Amino acid sequence: MKNIYQILFLLGILVMYSACNDEWEDEQYVHYVSFKAPLDDNGVTPVYVRYKADGAVTYQLPLIVSGSKDNDQNLQIHIGVDTDTLTDHNYARFQSREELYYRELGSEYFEMPTTVDIQSGENTSLLNIDYSLKNIDLVDKWILPLTILDDASYNYTANPNMHYRKALLRIMPFNDYSGSYSSTALSIYLKGYEEEAAIVRNTTMFYVVDESSAFFYAGTVDEDNIDRGHYKIVATFNSDNTVTLSASDPNINFVSNSVPEFSVEETPNYDYPYIIDRYLTISNIDYNFTDYTSVVGAEINYTVRGTVILHRSINTQIPDEDQAIEW
Repeated sequence: MKNIYQILFLLGILVMYSACNDEWEDEQYVHYVSFKAPLDDNGVTPVYVRYKADGAVTYQLPLIVSGSKDNDQNLQIHIGVDTDTLTDHNYARFQSREELYYRELGSEYFEMPTTVDIQSGENTSLLNIDYSLKNIDLVDKWILPLTILDDASYNYTANPNMHYRKALLRIMPFNDYSGSYSSTALSIYLKGYEEEAAIVRNTTMFYVVDESSAFFYAGTVDEDNIDRGHYKIVATFNSDNTVTLSASDPNINFVSNSVPEFSVEETPNYDYPYIIDRYLTISNIDYNFTDYTSVVGAEINYTVRGTVILHRSINTQIPDEDQAIEW
């Protein structure tokens, strides 16, 4: 009798084991279709693309089919521009401060297909977005808002989670001179009080103008300032390693008191030899400008002097430049 019980016990274990194996052979999740577009702290996805002379560049946005098993159908994914989501995002994040709103990228700046195919046996595909960014003004914060369209007639299901079904792509073209510079060695003084305490910012952002130029905002102005466009200073990087500074708004009374110079140094990273640390230093900055919008009916004159440094870590094992730079 004891042997019979032992045999029955072993048979029960075998049946349970077989049932478990069969269970894991089945699909465990729904095959949802999603964008791969991770969000930053502002709830958008930065898209870094190399600026080119003609402004044309292609960005490939990944689409993913979820599941524990491979996709077993030929899928045609429908993509659309989603203005409503951008509108909702702007209001939820900035309320009535419309000067901080992201702007929808106009159709003159991009082209893309309205459908993307994912073949049976494949779980990913790429949406090719062809940008044409020549003469784009990055004073505005441009967003291309996309969504995966869902309809009962389609043979796929878009991810019900908004952050996977939708993508708010912030366009961030770059050149060799753009990016976030350390500006702790750049001092901002009230004009005439250059020997007194200075205002210092941790970072100053340079935005692309063209292949050899980038702009920044004068003094303490940044992209959250409602009047930032008036204080746009263009830095042109010349072949003799000098930098020419200019401003388009005559009301800021911009005067460059020196000829800034730039230098580039590249060194292997001490901890990770496959990473190159690239430092671009702009020295001998010395300019004056007038803030004529902060206080109604008053002008405030400033002197700005010092040095800024751009640091990029570049992974030499990654062939795609936009991905090789550790943003």
